[in-house]
Amino acid sequence: MFSVTVRDHVMIAHSFRGDVFGPAQRLHGATYVVDVEFKRRTIDADGIVIDIGRAGDVLKRVLAELNYRNLDEVPEFAGRNTTTEFLAQVIFTRIVAAGKRGDLGAGGSAVEQIRVTLHESHVASASFEDRTDAAS
Repeated sequence: MFSVTVRDHVMIAHSFRGDVFGPAQRLHGATYVVDVEFKRRTIDADGIVIDIGRAGDVLKRVLAELNYRNLDEVPEFAGRNTTTEFLAQVIFTRIVAAGKRGDLGAGGSAVEQIRVTLHESHVASASFEDRTDAAS
């Protein structure tokens, strides 16, 4: 399997519900370094997995929808704990949707799997990975 990874970052605020989260139940900020890995079995006639520029642009647009937002105030996330794992899946779903719209270019339709990793710090991260045809 071939892969290409693009990276950006996002800054958000949020709080969690549940004793398991301890002090993170209070409003707090997080800055995530976000990696999106695009995977496919074969490279195209130009020898690439995907246009890195387009992939980076799509990631930047997806993250812009979340950047500098208090996720507790986003109606789409009402009643949800916006954990790192949850946000990785949200970003995955939005990247797949962008690919289906053609935003990733011709190579986007050949991508078979995507892995989204959010790095909370230099020692902790969480990921979501799935086949692109599995996303709804």
